[in-house]
Amino acid sequence: MREKELIVYRTFRDGELLEDMAWLMSHYEEAGLGEAQAAGRPRTAEAVTALFYDCIHRLIELAGTYGFHGNLWHCYLANLLVNNENSYSRGCEIRGSMDGTINRAVLHDIMIFKEFYDYDFEPMCHRLHVPEFSMIEHYESSTLESKVYNTRICARICELAEDFCRDNTPEEMKDTLTHFYKEYGVGKLGLHKSFRIAHGGQGHVRIEPILNIAHVNLDDLIGYELQKKKLRDNTEAFVSGRKANNCLLFGDAGTGKSSCIKAIANEYYDRGLRIIEVYKHQFQDLNDCISQIKGRNYKFIIFMDDLSFEDFEIEYKYLKAVIEGGLEKKPENVLIYATSNRRHLIRENYGDKTEDGHLPDIRQDMHTSDTVQEKLSLVYRFGVTIYFGAPDKKQFQGIVRGLADRYGIDMPEEELLLEANKWELSHGGLSGRTAQQFIDYILGIRR
Repeated sequence: MREKELIVYRTFRDGELLEDMAWLMSHYEEAGLGEAQAAGRPRTAEAVTALFYDCIHRLIELAGTYGFHGNLWHCYLANLLVNNENSYSRGCEIRGSMDGTINRAVLHDIMIFKEFYDYDFEPMCHRLHVPEFSMIEHYESSTLESKVYNTRICARICELAEDFCRDNTPEEMKDTLTHFYKEYGVGKLGLHKSFRIAHGGQGHVRIEPILNIAHVNLDDLIGYELQKKKLRDNTEAFVSGRKANNCLLFGDAGTGKSSCIKAIANEYYDRGLRIIEVYKHQFQDLNDCISQIKGRNYKFIIFMDDLSFEDFEIEYKYLKAVIEGGLEKKPENVLIYATSNRRHLIRENYGDKTEDGHLPDIRQDMHTSDTVQEKLSLVYRFGVTIYFGAPDKKQFQGIVRGLADRYGIDMPEEELLLEANKWELSHGGLSGRTAQQFIDYILGIRR
């Protein structure tokens, strides 16, 4: 079983299927020769055939999950390689081809994968009477949607599987794989665009992909052109390797602040931008999170949605230390983007600023100026602040008209705007969110 001889590429997700297929390649000819067991596996013809069918089943299930098509065995092998994070693959995503002895070790492994790739299953199918394996070699998917990857990455992995077919030698296969690492990266950080923080065993912080992010672009958001330009300019500088600032989007609810961040994730993914969503109660995990991403060949925006603090909450102190002020410098490939309905993020009281005219209370803060500066110091650490105000009635109607055109709503304009005005009066007032909700309502009752 050649998979036991791998040196660099050893631990795989869904690796049990590789082990079973490798065992079949080595032992299928022994099926029916006796009732003995090899490596804990029965050699009876029925058991070996059942294992083969089970492998076919798992390949088809993986196709449904990952969206693969064509030769599913080849797609499966390609997927193992592009997801395996090791010293070689992580180095290639930063530098491309690498020098040194590691190349010999990787070539050794690719020679084994080349054997798996070029394996002729016809004798096995004939011996075990399993003609159904031909479906695996020419699989047509009813849908190309993937539950794991975005459409572009899913298609690229299927293309990589075909590229490997055209490689005549292990050296060529290794070069093809290295080019993929340089272009797309490796593992979850390379193949996904958005993430969240989760805790594993013993409190270990994990960065997990978010599989279903809204497919919105900045141009889809009607209005707020100056705000979008300011956000785009800062992000463009960041992904281009120039100096950029942490960014705070603040203002009225429903004005598209969070949608702008989602749009940024979609528009700059191809250029190596990744988004990690972090909630307020997770700020103490920020240092651990950043330590996992600071050496990778991507630009990371740590996204904090609807950020605000009551005066008794102290989580903002973790955030201040991470943004600026700790002993360790924040990595150049990390920025903080946050949205908030509050300009100053932390609730302030009049007692923080003024005297009430009564005798001093020993329980009150004697240094009110220091208290104010402490509360304002967080927002000052965002170099770019962008205000999103609620639209006036004319702007709101413009958003409604734009959305109606986009969704093909055939309705007299006067009637459309009249109904939109009625809707906003009872659904939260003038905002882009209210306009979208109204359009969704119209689409629902007209279909």
